[in-house]
Amino acid sequence: MAERSSVAAAKVEWELVITRVFDAPRELVFKAWSEPERVMQWLGPKGFTALEFEMNPRPGGGWHARMRSPDGAVYANRGIVHEVVEPDRLVFGFAWEDESGGFGSETLVTISFAEVGGKTEMTFSQTGFASAEDRDGHREGWSESFDKLAEYLASD
Repeated sequence: MAERSSVAAAKVEWELVITRVFDAPRELVFKAWSEPERVMQWLGPKGFTALEFEMNPRPGGGWHARMRSPDGAVYANRGIVHEVVEPDRLVFGFAWEDESGGFGSETLVTISFAEVGGKTEMTFSQTGFASAEDRDGHREGWSESFDKLAEYLASD
């Protein structure tokens, strides 16, 4: 029984939670996540360029994205939208495409948007990682993406 508890505790530690406050109304921050022309302005870590983003923002709708790294490698990911409560919450699956065109294991992303004194507090959660190392890699990438999101929102 102790072994099961240890495994369960380890998986909880593999959850990624990032909270950021943006100097923008939550309606705009929500649109920056759900409207392709806006997502294309900020998606990807520092030095990455968004090549494509499509989303059908309704439960059961799909989404996919492709981005290019500074060294020219192209990365793709996709998922299914599970929940949309505009402008409060967005929930979707997230999986990376592998070299053969298949997709790896899926994680679950939940983003909530709260108005705080005319600004937006965004709480980003991603669960279902296979390891702490995988979680930490995503922390770095998402943190850099959110830096780009803050720049985009400041210029909008």
